[in-house]
Amino acid sequence: MVSEQEEMKFGWFLPTAGDGKYVGVAPEREPSLDYLVQVAQTAETAGFEFVLIPTGGACLDAWVVGSAVMSHTKTLRPLVAIRPGLVTPVLAARMGAALDQLSGGRAMINVVTGSSVRDLEELGDPLAHAHDERYVRASEYMEVMKRSWTQSTGLNLTEFAGSGAQSGADASSDPNSEFNGQYYNFKGPVGMPETVQKPFPPFYLGGSSPIAKRVAVEHADTFLMWGEPHDWIQEQIEEIEVIREQVKEETGQDRQLRYGMRAQVLIRDTEEEAWAAAWEIISKVPPEAIEKAKAAFAETDATNQRRQNELRELSEKQQFVVGPNLWTGLSVVRSGGAILIVGTAEQVAERLIEYGDLGVTTFILSGYPHLEEAEIFGKTVMPIIREKWKTRQKQHSVTTKLVTTNLSKYTFFTL
Repeated sequence: MVSEQEEMKFGWFLPTAGDGKYVGVAPEREPSLDYLVQVAQTAETAGFEFVLIPTGGACLDAWVVGSAVMSHTKTLRPLVAIRPGLVTPVLAARMGAALDQLSGGRAMINVVTGSSVRDLEELGDPLAHAHDERYVRASEYMEVMKRSWTQSTGLNLTEFAGSGAQSGADASSDPNSEFNGQYYNFKGPVGMPETVQKPFPPFYLGGSSPIAKRVAVEHADTFLMWGEPHDWIQEQIEEIEVIREQVKEETGQDRQLRYGMRAQVLIRDTEEEAWAAAWEIISKVPPEAIEKAKAAFAETDATNQRRQNELRELSEKQQFVVGPNLWTGLSVVRSGGAILIVGTAEQVAERLIEYGDLGVTTFILSGYPHLEEAEIFGKTVMPIIREKWKTRQKQHSVTTKLVTTNLSKYTFFTL
């Protein structure tokens, strides 16, 4: 688990299926290149470090959009989705290495094992109805991607020119040069661009099932959760910490893992204005759309979506309020991380800080419409939360020094 010494990282969401003030209706703004670049540049100016580029049948392709965004920003990092089983892992590694090189080391990889069963069927995934098997495959997929990056020969000037990065003799003695799994085999070295980031770009992985958490512990750099009340998030983190200890005992490896959370935000000058704006977002949703969404959500095999369904049902009689400034109203038609943090800049910052106290130090946020809400968050919440978290870090540092100093006064004996 990360400590309070970790810096908070903020990402924004790129609306590649269209954008607008309302959900559950046709988007008011088309996801044109000009508009997506405008949202990305606004997020960069607002202080966000990266953008999540989604995947699915309703979205523009994440890799194409990520390449476009990368070429129109300077520091913003594209977090692009990869779908294990739909593209071979070595080819995916080549794509990631190319994006990393052309962006100057900004590439980030979001491993998406599911999305919807219907989408997986459309894509021809043979594991569309095999939830746990998809995570086993994803584990092997990430392993092969990492080996591909570390076993890269670099770019060759001709097909037969050796780069000198690693000879065949060297590769044969490298234990990482071969991998044989249930779904994938690998034999290195492989020809591809070398990554700028060493040893390779970071992996994000989400999911709330035990096997998803196990794969995250073994391979991911950031474990991504969908927004839930603070006590639910704490339970998830405690569960994954138990798995981390199990993996450590089994392998002897103690991999560090960041915790991230996907959520919506809405900030206004007063709390009353914020709540009115929140209800306005779903004010145009037709009843038939709600029923259609409910039926689709019920078909999911994703544990995290089932948790979102449960949260919505539990909160329906409370006007979808699940805690101070926490609202699930968007989930009547929006899948995924639909919890909305509603309030003034101070209130929203405080809720995020509370998640930070639990161990969540990476946030991927969004709001409707994404262009204006990115700017609002950057101007109002970002300065507050940066300052408050800096104060938390100083307090943590002082406390640690005091404890260390006091312990040094004592002599401990082992009997």
